[in-house]
Amino acid sequence: MYRLDQKLARIRAGNYTRSDFIIADAKDGDMGPSITSCGPKRAKDGSWSRHYTRPEFLENIRAIVEQDIVDIMLTSASNMEALKDMGVFRGSAVKPAIRANDTTDVWVCRGATYSKQPSRPFRTASLSRVATGTIDPAPGAPITGTDLGLYSITFNNDLDRDYEALEAFHWFREDAARNNFKYFLEVFNPNVACGIDPELVPHYVNDVLMRCLAGVTKADRPQFLKIPFNGAKALDELAAYDPSVIVGVLGGGAGTTRDCFELLHQAERFGARVALFGRKINLAEDPLAMVRFMREVASGSISPSEAVKAYHASLSRDGIKPLRDLSADNVVTEAVLKPEESR
Repeated sequence: MYRLDQKLARIRAGNYTRSDFIIADAKDGDMGPSITSCGPKRAKDGSWSRHYTRPEFLENIRAIVEQDIVDIMLTSASNMEALKDMGVFRGSAVKPAIRANDTTDVWVCRGATYSKQPSRPFRTASLSRVATGTIDPAPGAPITGTDLGLYSITFNNDLDRDYEALEAFHWFREDAARNNFKYFLEVFNPNVACGIDPELVPHYVNDVLMRCLAGVTKADRPQFLKIPFNGAKALDELAAYDPSVIVGVLGGGAGTTRDCFELLHQAERFGARVALFGRKINLAEDPLAMVRFMREVASGSISPSEAVKAYHASLSRDGIKPLRDLSADNVVTEAVLKPEESR
């Protein structure tokens, strides 16, 4: 059994402790930004001249999996296949997962404007291929890849586009059921102007998310949610509304190191039980050290501020130049993480 399954079972049974907080590394950026998502290949002095290549990126993923701290490794279907062929997940407690759809709002390639238009549903990955390696698997065919994926929806208060998105979600659930495929559901904030008061957007997202699940019975519901952290009030509302739904937060932009640790701390405090961070790990000076201190913050063994100091001490010991000096890196810069009176 994967560590993820054990943690989900304890959370669902009402036996959650902070050691059960689930951390996922989102290494699925090739489904969106593509080449640049692999991150800059930095020298210890911080200089860089190119992005990681795919083989180098796969080795970076291997290192995170072998560190054995994260609970989920999320990649594209093609990279998951390559990692499986490399034997990366053999005997590992880290659960492999794939991005199961790639809506147009994640198409943020250089020079492109797709993400500035209302999101439209699209799906590249074949669930049967991902799970069993075949298009028409026999009943009970063994899982040779993975049976877990991320499905994403972006609502924009646009009847035609949102209707289209929900239709696609319906057909995805049908396909997932046929293939015994499980999923977690990501819902982004609107990606274009939607005519909703910004103060209401967090609650709009909560409403449309739970409305779209109201007609979905237990067998077809997501394993957990992945949403933006829209502030303590909105997260607390969502987590308290239906305790059977496990809520997780996404990482968003890279930000400061304090932003990363503060987001983890506040998300757990107000009801999240999962964090899925991509750029906050991938763009760190030392991703392995970042993951190590993320786990300590989530477990409550260290405060966000002290974790930043410990992270910088680790960089210093390893001769790695930080992107920011300690004082600048220990500042909360993301508005949603700041106390209301300081915004």
